[in-house]
Amino acid sequence: MYFGIVVFPGSNCDHDAYYALSVNAGISVDLIWHKEHTFSRTYDCIVLPGGFSYGDYLRCGAIARFSPIMDEVIRFAKNGGYVIGICNGFQILTECNLLPGVLLKNTSLSFICKDVFLKPTAISPFTQSLTYDDILRIPIAHGEGNYFADDDTIKELEDNEQIVFKYCDNAGNVTELANPNGSIKNIAGIVNKKRNVLGMMPHPERYSDKILGCDDGLKIFNSFINYLRLI
Repeated sequence: MYFGIVVFPGSNCDHDAYYALSVNAGISVDLIWHKEHTFSRTYDCIVLPGGFSYGDYLRCGAIARFSPIMDEVIRFAKNGGYVIGICNGFQILTECNLLPGVLLKNTSLSFICKDVFLKPTAISPFTQSLTYDDILRIPIAHGEGNYFADDDTIKELEDNEQIVFKYCDNAGNVTELANPNGSIKNIAGIVNKKRNVLGMMPHPERYSDKILGCDDGLKIFNSFINYLRLI
């Protein structure tokens, strides 16, 4: 099983994701430089990591969307390949229209870096080993994590059960107080209609080792890896 992690100028969670997947999850991982035009091998999943690609100029992810490797990522996803975008990676996925909606500035207008709680709210390849009763403690670190889409898009996401993670409190209640950034419907992560592309703002790679005091993020990676082993 091979995962590929795309590295953009300004990525700062690429090695976190590499360590979480290779050491903690125990799978083979390559780093892929953004100027590559094709993949060097067949991958089971491509990860777009967190960070500040191209310094977040214009809009977060707006320039990275035009990196040479993204044509290959888009082709890969449209052919059914699995893609995970975390934080800035989620922003890139919306910029290249692999996921609907946009990520706006946090309602506080401040960068927020803290632990939050989220819960799975739909079945997907990325949540298949989790239950609706699971409450995960995962860090966030973003200034533009406020997910927004028009009413029709939100209804479609709900009707198709594409909202896979929501912010909640430590008891699992999805409330306004538990929403760290103003994201509509407390949305923390969504998938596309084909359910092969995941975008999420919280950073599971940052809580994938017990030495950090929490490894709840590893549950998300292992859930997906277990799914791949079954198909």
